[in-house]
Amino acid sequence: MNRVGPSVWRRFSSTSSSPVFVAKPAPSKARHHVQIPDTSFPYGYSLTGVHCGVKKNPSVLDLTVILSTSSKPASAAVCFTRNAFKAAPVLVCQDVLEKSAGRAHAIVTNSGCANAVTGKQGLEDAWAMVKATDTLLPKKIKSEAGEDVHGTFVMSTGVIGQNLPIAKILSGISSLVPSSLGSDFAAWERAAKAFMTTDTFPKLRARTFSLGGQTFRMAGMDKGAGMIHPNMGPPTNPAQLHATLLGCILTDAAVSPKALQSALTYAVDRSFNSISVDGEMSTNDTIVVLANGAAAGEAKEIEEHDPLFPAFREELTSFAAELAQLVVRDGEGATKFVTVSVEGAPTFTDAHRVASKISTSALVKTALYGEDANWGRILAATGSVPLSTPIDPYRVNVTFVPADGSTPLPVLVRGEPELVDEVRAKEILSEEDFEIKVDLGLGGESAQYWTCDFSYEYVRINGDYRS
Repeated sequence: MNRVGPSVWRRFSSTSSSPVFVAKPAPSKARHHVQIPDTSFPYGYSLTGVHCGVKKNPSVLDLTVILSTSSKPASAAVCFTRNAFKAAPVLVCQDVLEKSAGRAHAIVTNSGCANAVTGKQGLEDAWAMVKATDTLLPKKIKSEAGEDVHGTFVMSTGVIGQNLPIAKILSGISSLVPSSLGSDFAAWERAAKAFMTTDTFPKLRARTFSLGGQTFRMAGMDKGAGMIHPNMGPPTNPAQLHATLLGCILTDAAVSPKALQSALTYAVDRSFNSISVDGEMSTNDTIVVLANGAAAGEAKEIEEHDPLFPAFREELTSFAAELAQLVVRDGEGATKFVTVSVEGAPTFTDAHRVASKISTSALVKTALYGEDANWGRILAATGSVPLSTPIDPYRVNVTFVPADGSTPLPVLVRGEPELVDEVRAKEILSEEDFEIKVDLGLGGESAQYWTCDFSYEYVRINGDYRS
């Protein structure tokens, strides 16, 4: 049944008359897809997106192939989901990363089927995609012992529990020839579009940056709109803070594998591990970074002890945050983009946990959709998190901050409620972008999360996802 105009609902209450509530449609996200100059993309990469038949509609792209064409293998770093039911592509990527000692030359991704919880066949299919893509480049990746090893990372996204149509995917990979891949905006756009599932726009960004007086480039793409609350890290790390999120970031800077992994782990905790659409961690979440050194000439790879490393790490963190925020903006059915800032915490981990709890609270998220400044829900979420130093309620401040730079609205000051201007509160919460700021008054550490609201449309999308 097609709906015309907004849906009208009536709130039921045991007190007073029930007001009519109008369900708001999600705003258009098309403006977040932007044209990028070809000169902003990193050197030494060739890529495309094609339709191979995973998805039924022949006009929809469902296979991405990215090749590093520089003379040397690229350094590689990856952060994976910590879900116990890791998908076959995640397990295969972990093996590729370990055996190649952090070197790679390609990424292959399909959308439309997650290849998760698919048993032995799923692993065989993921390895088949790796091997087929390896053949597209003439040079092999060598292990530290000098043996030929695989150099392709594989990612999949879509419905869980179904096997890949692997024959169609392998045919799609083998049909690629050098002339079918490119390095201009159109090629990057095709690759980004082939990542998409319930996404409403391709999430692609690029930038230039300077290190040591030399110019480098960084570009990346990701996908995700639902099943978004990543908890990713390198394969050997214990759990930290915590539709699928897939992404890749490519740069032509020269960075050693160890330094790249360190930078990515730091960046992911402050970007992809700091977003939530629905509080659901996927079986497939994966972020890959390649650094092929194509613009570095004969310069040595940046190491962790190098004076340039902090600047590179901050550039990667900033870029990862930009990509991560696009996922929240495209949250399924979302009408709000909300920054949750927690300040005055004893540690970064404390601040991050509080921000995560607020961002995943169903009560907070539904209030955001209703444009209701129900700050009591924010306090309830905050107070439920055990911290390294116990919260003192009489030190806590809560403020709604408009995105347009106008005057913020304090609603709680040192544990005492303010006389809230409800009209002003409604003005702030009726905007698409705004910030919730919580100051714990316990220390000097801070963290941010990016989240969205829960709408009727989110329920509709996920109620018939497989149909």
